[in-house]
Amino acid sequence: MIDSKLTTFINVAKLKSYTRAAEALNLTQPAITQHIKQLEEYYEVKLIKKKGRQISLTEEGEMLLKSAKEFEANSILLERKLKNKSSVIKRYNIGATLTIGEFVLPNLLGDYKRTHVNIDVIMHALNLEEVLKRMSNGEFDLGIVEGPFDKSKFNYKRLKDDELVLVAAPMSSFAMREKVEISEIVNDGKLIMREKGSGTRMIFENKLKELGYNLSDMKIYMEVGSIGAIKSLVEANLGYTVISKQAIKRELDSGTLTIVPIQGIRITRELNFIFLDQSPKDFIDDFMSFLVNI
Repeated sequence: MIDSKLTTFINVAKLKSYTRAAEALNLTQPAITQHIKQLEEYYEVKLIKKKGRQISLTEEGEMLLKSAKEFEANSILLERKLKNKSSVIKRYNIGATLTIGEFVLPNLLGDYKRTHVNIDVIMHALNLEEVLKRMSNGEFDLGIVEGPFDKSKFNYKRLKDDELVLVAAPMSSFAMREKVEISEIVNDGKLIMREKGSGTRMIFENKLKELGYNLSDMKIYMEVGSIGAIKSLVEANLGYTVISKQAIKRELDSGTLTIVPIQGIRITRELNFIFLDQSPKDFIDDFMSFLVNI
C-alpha cells in the first residue's frame, strides 16, 4: 500500500492546489500541509514552491513525483497479483483502444474464456491517450493499442497490422471516382474525424505531417468520439472519414459504405500489446500467445 503522504503529494502536484487536494482526499487542508511538511523534512529538500496563490514543484519535487507515480502503479498491480494468487477465479483488466475494443477483441475474448474458464478478462475500451495514462497508473494489467506510443515507457509486442482507409457513402461524389487525392480529403471540408487523443487520428495526422501538410490547415467538418456514430454519419452521406478497415467489415459486406483509394498513399499501422515490467507475466504471455496464434 502506498504511503498516505505520497498519495497526498501526488494529488497536490496533479491539482496544483492544497484545497482541491484536501477535497479529493476527504482530508482537512492542515492535514495536507502537514503531509507535505513531513515529506520535505524526511527528504531534507523543498518539494513545493509558492508564488502568490500558484504552486509548482521544485526540481526535487518533480523527481519525487515521477518515483511516487511509479510506486503507486506498482502498488496497484501488486495488490491485484496478490488477490489473484488466492482466488479460484482470476481477474485481469485490459485497456483497449476503441477500434480494437469494438471490432477486434470481442469474439477473441469469447474464445479465450471458453478455454480459460477460471479467468475473467475485463475489457475497458477507451481512446489511446486514456489507455496509455491508465496503463502507466497501474490500472490495467495489459493494453492493446493502435497508434503511436512512447516505446521507452512500455514493454510491447505486435499483435497484427491494420490499415486506415478513406470511406464514403456509395452515392457520394468520392465514391464515383477511381481514386482521390490526399489534398482533396484535407481541403474538401467534409472530413469527419475521431476526437483528439484517438489512435486513428494520430496516425492520420502523422501521415499528413510526413507529406508536408500543416495540421492547422486541415478542414474538419465534425469531430466525433464514437466509431459507430461516425459510420452512421458517413452512411447518411454527410461526409467521409479515414477509418480502420477492421471497423467497417459489416458495412462493406452490406454495401452501405465503400472504400475509395487514395492516390499513391497507403496508411498502415501496428496493433500492439503494451505492458509494464510489474504486469502479471504468466497471464500476459498466455493471453498474447492465444491472440497472436488464433
